[in-house]
Parts: sequence; C-alpha cells; structure tokens
Amino acid sequence: MGTAIAGAPRLTVVIPMRDVQSYVGDMLLTLRRNTAPDIEFLAVDDGSRDDTPRLLAESGVPGLTVLTNPSPLGLSGARNTGLDAARGEYVTFLDGDDWVAPGYFTALADTIEGLGCDFVRVDHIQVTGRRHVLHRAPMGRRGKVLDPRDAILPVHDRSMVDYPYAWAGVYRRSLGELLRFHDRLHTAEDRPWIWRLHREAATYAVASLAGVFYRRAVAGSLTRIGDARQLHFFDAFDLVLSDLESDPEAEKLRRKAVRTYCALIAHHLTERDRLTPALRRELRRRARKTVEGFPPDALAEALPGLGADRRDLFADLLGIDA
Repeated sequence: MGTAIAGAPRLTVVIPMRDVQSYVGDMLLTLRRNTAPDIEFLAVDDGSRDDTPRLLAESGVPGLTVLTNPSPLGLSGARNTGLDAARGEYVTFLDGDDWVAPGYFTALADTIEGLGCDFVRVDHIQVTGRRHVLHRAPMGRRGKVLDPRDAILPVHDRSMVDYPYAWAGVYRRSLGELLRFHDRLHTAEDRPWIWRLHREAATYAVASLAGVFYRRAVAGSLTRIGDARQLHFFDAFDLVLSDLESDPEAEKLRRKAVRTYCALIAHHLTERDRLTPALRRELRRRARKTVEGFPPDALAEALPGLGADRRDLFADLLGIDA
C-alpha cells in the first residue's frame, strides 16, 4: 500500500514500528516534510495490535510503502524486512516513535553522495519530555573520508563503536550483509552491527548534521521493559568477541571490546532493580561467568578505567577485594 516511486530511488528510509499509535502521527508528519521524488519510505509494521496499521494505511504520504510482519520479529527482524525490500542506492533508518527535521533525508543523501564513502555517521538530538540535548558522534574530524577501523580505539575513551545508533547515519546499500542485523537479538542489536561496519567497510565519514530527534523514556520501549530481552546484551557482545577471533588485529581490538562489555555489565547491574528476582539472579550468574572468561590481561586493563563505583560492583561480583 502507498505510492511507489517510479524508477530506483536515491535513498530508502526503513522505519520499523510496533504498537506506536501514540507517536505515529508525529512520524508521518515528519515524512510529509521530507518527501522528495528520489526518496522512498518503507514502514515495517512488526505485528502491531493497536491502531498503528490503520493510521499507516490511511496516511497517504507520497513515497510511503507499508510492509507487514504478521507476527512480530523484533527490531532486528523488522529492519531486515525493510532492507530486503529497499531499492535506494543509500539506506537509512528511523524508529517509529522518533522524528526528523524538514529536509533532513535529502541533506543526508547529499552528504554521502558528496563524500563518496561507504557510510556516514551524524549527530542527533535526544528528547526527554520537553528537554532537547544535542549528542555528537565521538569523532572530531568532520567531513573527511576516513578509515573505519581507525575509529574503533582508544580503549578507555569513547569512540565510534560506542555510538551504535543505526538511525544516526546513512549507508550504501551495496554494503549488503554488513547492514543486516542478527534476528535473535531484541536489544543491543546495534552493537555487533556497528563493530562489523567499522571492521569491514572500507571508508566512512562523520558529518555535522543533527536532524534526528530521538525520543527517550517512551512507555513500552525496550530500554524501559525489564524482561529477558534486557539480557540480550550478553549475546550481542559475545558476537562481537566471536567476530574478532579471525581479525588480524584481534588482540588490540579485543581490549576495547572487553572494556565496553564490562561497562555494559556494570550498567545493567546498577539498573537491576527493574528486573524480576529470577532475572536478577540470571544477570549476576551470566555476568560472573562472562567476566571470569575474559583474558586476564584484558580484564586487568579494563577494570581500572571504569571508575571506583563500577570496580566495587565487579569486586562484589567476583568475590575479590576492590
């Protein structure tokens, strides 16, 4: 359903959504303000049970096609559904409860086309209630084509793999499998995805373009639901470490992966009260098993850089002196 674009579009916008009737109006308005002859919008309804499908069907947004997963596949599967149907030379993503500035998608396509690289990462605006805060991608060199591998390190400072948001960028569709997400991950799906991009793509750039408005503290979002999906970050970073085994710079990059994995474990231990008692026990069990399996030298380097409070968490977890 929707109005298809004649010929291949320049940019495809993949928009996964499920049960977002409270926000879909804002999202559709943002699409209307971004319509262009060379842009296609693929809204992927991932098994919604509310009024989302009807609102999409009645929208009449030019260039919008609605794809339907009868049973929900999760964010990863919904994004992959969109990627399978995408026709644009370039691809970007938008979550169904977020929105973008007028003309943003055209500017995004112009940016990657002008730079001629594999992918471009951009800044974004985080929205919590009425508060808007600019979040910058952690790379100071802007508008220059760079080697993605050089942006994985340093170990202790924030780098581009610590800025994993798929919607904060635009990508050549010819990257193919590098753009696909692991279907079984329902949270942290962007972690192995961004690591793979930076390890295997040839070129990238960062642009000072902040057009995505990322809505935080949304009721029902996965970041606020304390079920078993919250523990998928273990599976996500296990995939990162597994992918590194065959990398020619495995030893160097593993130090960064272990440090980030430890930071995520510490974050979830700190936020454990949102989990059920059974999941708290599982979190602690998996955390201990994971940390004990890290290379001792990588763990010894990671822990001091986490700060005193987080070091205390690991001391308690492992039964050692801080």
